[in-house]
Amino acid sequence: MFGLTRARQTAAALAATAAAAATAFLGAPSAVAAPQPIVGGTTTTTTAYPFMMQITDASQNQFCGGTLVAPTKVVTAAHCMAGETTSSIRVVGGRTYLNGTNGTVSRVSRIWVDPDYRDATRGDDVAVLTLSTAMPYTAAKYVSASDTSVYAAGTTARILGWGTTRENGSSSNQLRTATVPVVSDSGCRTAYGSDFVQSDMVCAGYTSGGVDTCQGDSGGPLLIGGVLAGITSWGEGCAEAGYPGVYTRLTTFSALVTAQVTS
Repeated sequence: MFGLTRARQTAAALAATAAAAATAFLGAPSAVAAPQPIVGGTTTTTTAYPFMMQITDASQNQFCGGTLVAPTKVVTAAHCMAGETTSSIRVVGGRTYLNGTNGTVSRVSRIWVDPDYRDATRGDDVAVLTLSTAMPYTAAKYVSASDTSVYAAGTTARILGWGTTRENGSSSNQLRTATVPVVSDSGCRTAYGSDFVQSDMVCAGYTSGGVDTCQGDSGGPLLIGGVLAGITSWGEGCAEAGYPGVYTRLTTFSALVTAQVTS
């Protein structure tokens, strides 16, 4: 079964993994592989993408991404929250560099995870964080339930994350971005078989590979037309030919997200 999620392990997550291996979907692609965020692409800034959030442990070590959709609401992946509590995580906005000290750091007052979530390859990989401190940055718009046409095959999508330009490299200190085409549902099914849940997932990437999200990018945005349309979720390796990245199909969960945003 496929199922390599794209979250970077923290010390707390490693401890939780040892205690509960059945829920461990935060591991690297192999025993020797290092955490891998965006493969390919170029550097960018949180000035260009002010809604791009770091999700960190209590010591501000980034392990996932998130998208600000309201001053105190951040959309991320459910699998990023495995083993986490409101006291174990922070959200950092306005910080382009992982080693920076600028921006806004907020505690989290509430974690909502889709109640049907079990693991990323079964779908329902969406979570909403409520922040204790409002972020003074422009929030992203996100798709409504009726916006299903945004996923037309070949449509250009943008991905964001802190990372590397090659698999098994070290993480980039600076935020990176790349563009990838949306893959047809049939193409995604060819790659992943029954692990592709069409109602919950959408794929994006090149047939030849080379550009992709990877570990450390989980929870970050898939933007189509500048609007949040997906959440970085999982994939087979990173940037491998024939295996596009898999993202949460946000139209399916838009109403649930809105209920959390307005609560």
